[in-house]
Amino acid sequence: MQVEVVAIGTELLLGQIVDTNSSWIGQELAAAGLNSHYQTKVGDNPDRIRAVLRQAIERSDAVICCGGLGPTQDDITRELIAELMGPDMSGVEMEMDETIAARIRDMFESRGRVMPENNLRQAMIPVGGSAIPQQPGTAPGLVCPVGTSGEKVIFAVPGVPYEMKEMVIGTVIPHLREMAGDTGVIKSRVLRTWGQSESGLSEMLAERIEQLDAAGNPTLAFLASGVEGLKVRITAKAEDEAAVEAMLDTEQAVLEPIIGHVIFGQDDENMEAVVIRLLTERGLTVAVAESLTGGYVAGRLCAVPGASKAFQGGVVAYQNEVKYKLLGVPEGPVISEPAAVAMAEGVAQAMGADIGLATTGVAGPDESEGKPVGTVCLAVSSADGAVATTVRLPGDRERIRQFSAITLLDLLRRLLLETA
Repeated sequence: MQVEVVAIGTELLLGQIVDTNSSWIGQELAAAGLNSHYQTKVGDNPDRIRAVLRQAIERSDAVICCGGLGPTQDDITRELIAELMGPDMSGVEMEMDETIAARIRDMFESRGRVMPENNLRQAMIPVGGSAIPQQPGTAPGLVCPVGTSGEKVIFAVPGVPYEMKEMVIGTVIPHLREMAGDTGVIKSRVLRTWGQSESGLSEMLAERIEQLDAAGNPTLAFLASGVEGLKVRITAKAEDEAAVEAMLDTEQAVLEPIIGHVIFGQDDENMEAVVIRLLTERGLTVAVAESLTGGYVAGRLCAVPGASKAFQGGVVAYQNEVKYKLLGVPEGPVISEPAAVAMAEGVAQAMGADIGLATTGVAGPDESEGKPVGTVCLAVSSADGAVATTVRLPGDRERIRQFSAITLLDLLRRLLLETA
């Protein structure tokens, strides 16, 4: 079974939008055990889209076509797919799906708006095709059989990521696995790590990867995800849900003694959610003083549901005078571990928190206080004392700020686990 991905939109070619959809779809296909050897981007040009779709369906069993399902004149994916359907790919007509039309009208009315008539274009379905049941937005996805006996299929999904993902997970992947005759259960589990590079993790797990490659099931894959950490994905296949979960449990038990010190969460659990959970379980509260991160740490903590149980508040002490007057930092250089400790202690006292966190450093573009760009001092202050560290972080200004935030939260996580 060969599956191809075609992303449609001139904005993708111009770099105005980064094509994250194709990457995500590729990950999901791989996790489902489906081969995908080609991904193509094409602009909003009928002739070029026709050529790309025809080539894709000729060399692959299925095509996932992403984008071009909107209500405007340049959204022509539906019509061009219809041209490839029917006997000998001679084309079929389009017809109005009244159920979808009513659904789109209801979406507008529920928001107190009148539906523009051109939105009805989105309810036009190629004869012989069907709409994907999941429809979080106004654009329905399509399942369109292609070929003499409909042995191949083109799926059309919107370019809006959250709409596309719901359709791919809910309909496209199950349909493809059914086409492939795959009746087993495939599941993945993601171990989220921080503090080790991809090459470092690969080296630590080299022997285990070699063993898994020889066995073929389960498999391991690495995914560098920036401020979300480095993900280690375990994918297993078995005859039923219980068996596949058992395989995942077994493999996780093998991996944890090897890399357990850098694993902070699992699946969708991010660093800030882990920290809030640990603080809540221990009945502790935290406050944050931020210089170079400018509120980024506080923002991440506030994004966690239930954060108010543990997070007291934060101070963005960007100017040195604020550090001196509000947080009690001794006058002088502020890019130092003692300054970070004073910030952490000051914010904990000001906010009445059990724990104080602090960031100070050089985000760039220029060095400061004789310290190179990427120099960051982090501190955690609590009843057990203060811990400070200096790190050198890579990347541009934004990456340094983001990496500072997750590194500080990871420092707190490790300290909480050590004192449990």
